[in-house]
Amino acid sequence: MPPRGAPVFITNHADRFLDLPVVNLSLAEPGRHQRRLLTDELPPADAAAWRLSVGYGAEQGFDELWSVFLAAVDPAAVRALLIGPWWKRDYVPVADTLARVVADADRFPALEALFIADVTSEDCEISWLEMSDVTPVLKAFPRLTELVVRGGNGLRLDPVRHDRLTGLRFESGGLPDDVVQAVAACELPALERLELWFGADEYGGDATIGDLAPILAGTRLPSLRHLGLENSEFQDEIAAAVAHAPVVAQLESLSLAMGVLSDDGAAALLDGQPLTHLKSLDLHHHYLTEAMQERVRQALPGVDVDLSDAEEDDEDEWRYVAVAE
Repeated sequence: MPPRGAPVFITNHADRFLDLPVVNLSLAEPGRHQRRLLTDELPPADAAAWRLSVGYGAEQGFDELWSVFLAAVDPAAVRALLIGPWWKRDYVPVADTLARVVADADRFPALEALFIADVTSEDCEISWLEMSDVTPVLKAFPRLTELVVRGGNGLRLDPVRHDRLTGLRFESGGLPDDVVQAVAACELPALERLELWFGADEYGGDATIGDLAPILAGTRLPSLRHLGLENSEFQDEIAAAVAHAPVVAQLESLSLAMGVLSDDGAAALLDGQPLTHLKSLDLHHHYLTEAMQERVRQALPGVDVDLSDAEEDDEDEWRYVAVAE
């Protein structure tokens, strides 16, 4: 458990994705999260989520790993793919890696889930990840149901229509405002779960409450059942806006976790529309007083409320979002 007031670091790779066990593949020497691609017996292509990791100091890069992967596993049966560290030494943008994947999109007719940058703090801090435009991924994989993107530096997205996507998550220590605006402008009629980690301004998280207006209006995402507006330095503003947002009526779960939520934001949330229809409300990593925590519990007796990871609200101390650097 990190000390109070300290940022939280991403220390674990996904061990399941699309409810499939993750198999880690690398051409580098095997470590805790790696295995030899050419010597291990591999499971059937549709029985695992495949994580491709170049590994620091590797002699061969992602192109070589990708070619060997295509030869060793039937790509037509692959359902889930995770991209781990794609660089050999210095951090480089993910653009060329994504271009290689997109170029072979027709070989992956069964692909349902893609995780771009399943990278831990040990590999690279989240705010140091060199990202790129992820729009081509959504255009190239029309059968995709789940997309997870980690990292915000250089991240881009254009508004698109995607008819199959049910889950979309952007994890960032600093999510650019134009990416948030693009998400809000996308046509995603099947989307059931949306999570946005806004991060800190000093790491490029320059989104504002106004960028969320189309999402909160509840007209663009008719299938939405879970909304996560998280890891934010303007968490109180988000809570106040959510308190009167039409989208809340269609939700089953809501997360305002990982940010700097204070008593002011919690009070605004409780003073707004009823939340008793929710199955769960996630507020973990917050700055609520014990009195306000008790008020939240009393107001929502039938809701599973997560108030864990309470931070001490000292006016002389800087409030931290959970994930920044």
